[in-house]
Amino acid sequence: MKTYDIVIVGGGPAGLAAAVAAREAGNDSILILERDHELGGILNQCIHNGFGLHTFKEELTGPEYAYRFIKQVLDLGIEYRLNTMVMDIASDKTVTAMNSEDGMFRIPAKAVILAMGCRERPRGALNIPGYRPAGIFSAGTAQRLVNIEGYMPGREVVILGSGDIGLIMARRMTLEGARVKVVAELMPYSGGLKRNIVQCLNDYGIPLKLSHTVVDIEGRDHISAVTIAEVGPGKKPIPGTEERYTCDTLLLSCGLIPENELSRSAGVQMSPVTSGPVVNESLETNIPGVFACGNVLHVHDLVDYVSEEAKRAGQNAVKYISGGCKDAESSEVIELVATEGARYTVPGTINRERMDDLLTVRFRVGDVYKNSFVSVYFDDERVVHNEKRILAPGEMEQIILQKKKLLEYPNLKKITVKIEKE
Repeated sequence: MKTYDIVIVGGGPAGLAAAVAAREAGNDSILILERDHELGGILNQCIHNGFGLHTFKEELTGPEYAYRFIKQVLDLGIEYRLNTMVMDIASDKTVTAMNSEDGMFRIPAKAVILAMGCRERPRGALNIPGYRPAGIFSAGTAQRLVNIEGYMPGREVVILGSGDIGLIMARRMTLEGARVKVVAELMPYSGGLKRNIVQCLNDYGIPLKLSHTVVDIEGRDHISAVTIAEVGPGKKPIPGTEERYTCDTLLLSCGLIPENELSRSAGVQMSPVTSGPVVNESLETNIPGVFACGNVLHVHDLVDYVSEEAKRAGQNAVKYISGGCKDAESSEVIELVATEGARYTVPGTINRERMDDLLTVRFRVGDVYKNSFVSVYFDDERVVHNEKRILAPGEMEQIILQKKKLLEYPNLKKITVKIEKE
């Protein structure tokens, strides 16, 4: 098989943006491998608007946003293969893949960019009692059925979980004539963006019940009703709070999981918090020359941030191939630590010699915080103290680190991100 400098696993928004950035950085030996029959990834079924405000300064639908990058890939002559499943990534960055035309084949690569996206948390992980009747879908599956396949999952709907896809599907099902009776959320806060709660639930009079979960599913062949109940300490249902809703559809929107089976089998170090790879300032994993970006790294709230991150991964992969990072390998690595409300940071380490002049560090909080501060400490010295009116787990936060500022602390060992009240 032909060899390539850069092999990108995934042809969704992250893979496309990484490929375009790598090509514009001067490398023309790039291959995108996509398991679906078309490029664009999950954006193809996201027909609602709200995409592209940061990247293109205009409001686009998911397919429109994806097409902007697909067109760039086509115009730049970047190679891609569809209907191709990547089976393995070896330690020497040889990628094993297969499709119906070529069978099983191997591609030696100088750099690999992981851009496989994420998947929905399945019902089996939720331990809901009851049978396994028809009529239970993940929110993303229902979205594909309605928006691409042209099928209506049902007419009376209950949604468990308030992730963004679930919120958007509450509106979508309503617009298609279904009645969404309730959205139940186990946590005391929503897992989605505030704007989606307003636009998808409040505007349509759909109730959101926080600290509630499904405790029973009725129906053997097809779902006929569900019972939800309030949960107390330990997320245990409180007796006497049960409410029964007749329905023919239950949608599950209970979180997203980065798609990292390939990463694990390749020996990539994984974060127990994000379930994605641990990366440095270049978005490089513990395996030299293997980079990660987008939802396979950590679940994003905006696709614009996915594209921005993927652009850095593509540029840094080209830099790695050209040997532009070797001079800085001897520099000391600074550890990033998330604590006291901050759950994680991406990246997890920084080599100040290799970082760009400005480095975006993204993180999420573990609870809702009002009138608090995002603080950054260089060892024991507080250098950032930004007031935030509200912080919520559904909204990704970020801080910008300046290279010139880090160089003022030659003995810096640790950067800590935390949430403080004063």
